[in-house]
Amino acid sequence: MGVRISWWVMSRIVSMMGGLGVVSGTGLEIVYPRLLQDGDPGGHVRRAFNELTRRQPSLAGPVWEIFDKYYIEGGRAAGTPYKPVPSCRLTRIDNFRPGPDSFWELPREMQVLVLAANFAEVWLAKEGHDKPVGINFLRKVERPLPWALYGAMLAGAAYVLVGAGSPDELPAMIEKLSRHEPTAMSFKVYGARSDSGAFYAAVRPGTLNTGGENLTPPKFLAIVSSFGLARELAGNPVTRPYGFVVEGSEAGGHSAAPAMMRFDAAGKPLLVYTDKDRADVGAIAGLGLPFWLAGAYANHARLKYARDMGAAGIQFGTLAALSSQSGLEPGLRSRVMKLLASGELKVTNALVSPTGFPFKVAQVPGTISEEAVYQARRRRCDIGLLQTPYLKPDGSLGYRCPAEPVDAFVSKGGRAQNTAGRVCLCNALLAAAAVPQVQQDGYVEPAIVTLGEDLDSARELLASLPPGHETYTIGKALKFLREPA
Repeated sequence: MGVRISWWVMSRIVSMMGGLGVVSGTGLEIVYPRLLQDGDPGGHVRRAFNELTRRQPSLAGPVWEIFDKYYIEGGRAAGTPYKPVPSCRLTRIDNFRPGPDSFWELPREMQVLVLAANFAEVWLAKEGHDKPVGINFLRKVERPLPWALYGAMLAGAAYVLVGAGSPDELPAMIEKLSRHEPTAMSFKVYGARSDSGAFYAAVRPGTLNTGGENLTPPKFLAIVSSFGLARELAGNPVTRPYGFVVEGSEAGGHSAAPAMMRFDAAGKPLLVYTDKDRADVGAIAGLGLPFWLAGAYANHARLKYARDMGAAGIQFGTLAALSSQSGLEPGLRSRVMKLLASGELKVTNALVSPTGFPFKVAQVPGTISEEAVYQARRRRCDIGLLQTPYLKPDGSLGYRCPAEPVDAFVSKGGRAQNTAGRVCLCNALLAAAAVPQVQQDGYVEPAIVTLGEDLDSARELLASLPPGHETYTIGKALKFLREPA
């Protein structure tokens, strides 16, 4: 659900009402410094950081240094740019593990910031109740992921969900981090020779002197879109998850590409999905692991169908994202809901993501889905969560993104054709979460809204409310799912 649309406030309510509230772990190391610069409304960041440093006293110094670096009493002045956060760029470490592989880690400040932000988001969602809370990560946002995972585990995340890439390394990472042991996750480096060893992003809890009693390992759910990947993960004890979230092509955010690509007369790819792209739910059920279905399942009848197929339940991202407790910027949500109510809201599948994955985009005036808004934005890459590493001649890592200025991307070895239509999702998704960057010239970064293709459930729920209601609560959404019409 984008960047912090599924945030702690909504996820806490879902868990307390008997569902599984899942917070988004994407980009929290950018969100939390911006919250601090807005004055930490409600004091929630301070309260969570207090709990982290109580549990891990060794982190008190670096955590409060970060707090003081970004916190502005009363919040920044209107129209003032947010202070930038250092990019999650890696430095090489030695003596991690013998062999040809190389191991890299975040700078110390970013280790602490990523850990603290993910701890805070999970802990706030868990505060005041004993129900389980989960966290979702994108495998494609790989450099901060090991530290983000550790921070979420320190807060007691009960479930970890990972998609947008094969999450085969996560079960072993979770086991090691539950014992506060070092571990690492592979990442791809363009230009590296096949015989030069693999590249790994490492997390070493001992370098921050964190530890204590062993943590309860969270249940790992692999987000998959095919029986083949599910079978491969389940077939190996090292990669076997607790269960699966099976996403259909209708689900929001990033999707797997169609099995067979089609092209229009101009050679532009057409993202057309057929029955061949649907996961074999019966075969996945036969693997014997719990699973949840996602994509066009957000009503009572479809929930019953999912359970009849053997599913433990469903994921309802779009229905939740449009609720009044989601993290979607309120003014933007109001515009989206008016389009929904009038039947004008459309969601398209597009190749706008720098990752190369198809990405669902809601067509909302004033957002970067509008061609005029897209063309008016000057290309820049000032956050870099979706940058891909490449090997420089001196053996160090460089970083490039298809959404950055075309000349810069090409100078780093990228192909110009890969930049066509690419959107800076980092800035656009942060804007949708109500923390848009204001550039030095006063330009405010526009938002992007990602939703699933199935809007009928949200429209039906909205229409069932008394006249004058422009939105619904997450509680109403849960009731809508649980009770027949």
